[in-house]
Amino acid sequence: MAKYLVTGGAGFIGSNLARHVLAQGHQAIVLDNLATGKRENMDDFAGQATFIEGDIRDRSAVDRAVAGTTAIFHEAALPSVPRSVEDPASSHDVNVNGTLTLLDAARAAGVRRVVFAASSSAYGERAESPKHEGMVPMPISPYAASKVACECYLRAYAAAYGMETVSLRYFNVFGPYQDPEGAYSAVIPAFVSRLLRGQKPVVYGDGEQSRDFCYIDNVCQANWLAAHAPAEACDGTVVNIACGARTTLNEILRLLAELLNTDVQADYADPRPGDVKHSMADVSLAKKVIGYEPKVFFADGLRNAIDWYKANLT
Repeated sequence: MAKYLVTGGAGFIGSNLARHVLAQGHQAIVLDNLATGKRENMDDFAGQATFIEGDIRDRSAVDRAVAGTTAIFHEAALPSVPRSVEDPASSHDVNVNGTLTLLDAARAAGVRRVVFAASSSAYGERAESPKHEGMVPMPISPYAASKVACECYLRAYAAAYGMETVSLRYFNVFGPYQDPEGAYSAVIPAFVSRLLRGQKPVVYGDGEQSRDFCYIDNVCQANWLAAHAPAEACDGTVVNIACGARTTLNEILRLLAELLNTDVQADYADPRPGDVKHSMADVSLAKKVIGYEPKVFFADGLRNAIDWYKANLT
């Protein structure tokens, strides 16, 4: 039985990853300071995983967490583009300094591999579509810039110290355990939760902006593949993780109206600074490098997410 560390393991993606590790029959260590993660996200596996409450900027906590681990799934971050626009210093501190602290602790502990949660926001407002890894990053928000900086550190640690590192550029992940509340909630849980309550969802912009929405099971699969890919594929490599298709926000609203049997209309507001207009991924490199292929596409993933919110929304 191998031991895997999931940083940010009380969050949306992290808690799903911890479940995935446990489902493979291995030991999961969760490091989270609960700033944005929630204890209740871990309730169903609390007796199976080891939880360390701590910050990724705290070297002593990180040293405890990385000890004896085979690989690290680094999900911990201060999320949200709008939050980073309001408070860029905090995004940099948590995301970049936290990642550097983790990498150096992993190096000292002899950890073989680190898989990093990178972001499609690295591409910025590039007109070329689909987005591919050969494009020069053009971040337009402090959050995006922090994620690109972290990619650079993973590449540098691979080059300087021989650490096996992979950065997975996630495109708009959604699914169970994604928080629908708060000013920085992601679009799908925000839409679904409001419609289930008979409230109008809020669309920032005209709703014709499009995203490559990726169901959480695909992301868990990608992380697991990256953790077990050949060493030569993990030299600071960056790959896109998505489905290779795009959906507009207005299309989501139309599908939700059908699935939820509602005629509630959305309110439209001004676009938010830092948001990109269109985003779709080329996932061919991920297939070549780590063997990734999406298994759950948007419509089925949305149905799964709706079922979870119906069962869990209070």
